Amino acid sequence: MPATAAVTLCPVSSDVLPATKPTPDNLAYSLTLPAAPASAAMARAATRAALHLHGLGDVTEAVVQTVSELTACACRFSAADDIYVSLRHRDGTVRVIVYDGHPRHTHPRLSAACDARRKATRRVLTAVVRSCGGTWGLDAARQPGGGTRMWAVLPTSGARAYGKRR
Repeated sequence: MPATAAVTLCPVSSDVLPATKPTPDNLAYSLTLPAAPASAAMARAATRAALHLHGLGDVTEAVVQTVSELTACACRFSAADDIYVSLRHRDGTVRVIVYDGHPRHTHPRLSAACDARRKATRRVLTAVVRSCGGTWGLDAARQPGGGTRMWAVLPTSGARAYGKRR
């Protein structure tokens, strides 16, 4: 055997490798991060990289701000050691979902007080989402461990315009 020949015990078939390159339509990332203040910076960096890779650099400002606000809020309220962040592009919108381990309260007054505290921490998020023509909300997580799901949906056209106004 010549010295330049490569031997492999497990050849990689071309039909196993991804056939598509990153596009806006296949933007789909999930992160599990510590429920710690530094996680907002990690989520921002990962979001910037993913948006750039998928050709959505022109929505970065609005989406990164949204991810940062939701992540910081989740870290503040989480009763668990970690949070979960999901970033997707579907039907002309960027969707951000963040789960934390803080269970929804069953008592109406406790639930209202907790929601009011969460809302106060999301003033910037509210302004960004409204400026983009999007929506946001929170509800009980449907995960086995429970917790809270916060989400925001930003139309890409509104997120692009948001970046141009800044």
